[in-house]
Amino acid sequence: MTSPTLVLVTGATGYIGGRLVPRLLAQGFAVRVLVRTPSKLDGVPWHDQVDVVEGDLSSAEDTERAFQGVHTVFYLVHSMGSGSDFEEQERETARLVATAAERAGASRLVYLGGLHPEGVELSTHMRSRTAVGKVFLDSAVPAIVFQAGVVIGSGSASFEMIRHLTENVPLMPAPSWVQNRIEPIAVRDVLHYLVHAPLVDADVNRTFDIGSRDVLTYAALMYGYGYEAGLPHRRIYALPIPAPMLAGWWVALVTPIPHSMAVPLVQSLQHDAVAQEHDVDDVIAPPAAGLTDYRHAVRLALSKIEDGVVETSWTGASSGKPYEPLPSDPDWAGRTVYVDDRSRTGDAPPAAVWKVIEGIGGDNGWYSLPAAWVIRGLADKVLGGAGHNRGRRNPKTLVVGDAVDWWRVEHLEPGRQLRLRAEMLVPGEAWLELTAEPEGTGTRYRQRAIYFPRGLFGKAYWWAVWPFHGLIFPSMARNILARAARDAEQG
Repeated sequence: MTSPTLVLVTGATGYIGGRLVPRLLAQGFAVRVLVRTPSKLDGVPWHDQVDVVEGDLSSAEDTERAFQGVHTVFYLVHSMGSGSDFEEQERETARLVATAAERAGASRLVYLGGLHPEGVELSTHMRSRTAVGKVFLDSAVPAIVFQAGVVIGSGSASFEMIRHLTENVPLMPAPSWVQNRIEPIAVRDVLHYLVHAPLVDADVNRTFDIGSRDVLTYAALMYGYGYEAGLPHRRIYALPIPAPMLAGWWVALVTPIPHSMAVPLVQSLQHDAVAQEHDVDDVIAPPAAGLTDYRHAVRLALSKIEDGVVETSWTGASSGKPYEPLPSDPDWAGRTVYVDDRSRTGDAPPAAVWKVIEGIGGDNGWYSLPAAWVIRGLADKVLGGAGHNRGRRNPKTLVVGDAVDWWRVEHLEPGRQLRLRAEMLVPGEAWLELTAEPEGTGTRYRQRAIYFPRGLFGKAYWWAVWPFHGLIFPSMARNILARAARDAEQG
């Protein structure tokens, strides 16, 4: 029986690497990862299916140990560092990796660089990425260097910049580079090319431009995101702002992307990023369903809500889709999420608490400040929303899809958890999740209000209603447990 081909992934805790590993496993490859901090992999679903080697790429000893028996080395790391010796450090690490791959008898190096035009002065980071690719192409091990533009997927730094700028700034004076031409690519298409790279003929040693064939201006990327996210039309005005550093500071100010990352991202946008050739089709067939256009890629990145996987965005689980979050993604990645999370313990048994939870709403009310709920419901009705008086199908039991006043049952785990999705008018998406868990002889009751804002107004709405949460939700939790205790005493 033939052993599976062993491949090594560096950067496995990063955005692309973390999504590539499970796809390599699914294709039948044996996978080894070289990481400096193995504990960062504890939350990913595939960590026990790979060979984890602790080490550093700058250590010849570590790379020699990690590269033994490897057919293909995926080099998916790129520092966002700075300093006068930054570029030389990047090249030196690449040379060390190429040497280690040669000594280990590896058959292929695979690197993901950036799209850029020829004959122009590149930014420091883009120049460094190009130089790393050249090191691999000049080495004794055949290399495939993919060059991609803006990668579209929840968690991609480039996409998150588009997301947060569009959501946070409805009227935007912007540098002239927003008119530059960009060819984005969906993360699932990037992964398609990477997964098939080890199968390319051994004599192939070159760069390949990869993209969606969908060429847009950066401003059009933002407009497209706004449309797919349901935001009001954004207005973007290109101004002759010459300093990329200044624009980078501004991006860091109005988005949660760290300054150390925002500046290089902005610098990389000073030129068009469009594929100059499509020769990759000669060695790797396109995805069976075709390349993903930009709007579709954005819809996929936003689809974690529609797909009903809301819980995965804060429990650390993952559906395994490449365009959705991973626990290893940075904190600023993904849509903004606000959560009001409260827990209390009570003496009533879980069954009694669950009975109150399942009976909530309708004639039973919401166990806190009834007048506040009525006023909010009237306002919602006046504005054309569902209002607060739809009641319930059954006063005691629920099924998924039931209306409960201005909520709808989205998830029901009988005896344990109820999650309601708001159908009131809010500038975003909102849920209320109620959970009863055994604790000692009683119950721990957990109550979470979860909100995904839409745009700047959506964020302002959360902070406007935040003071009322402090009035409503503590007493709601307290009164639900008190009602359960009374019901338990009365049998």
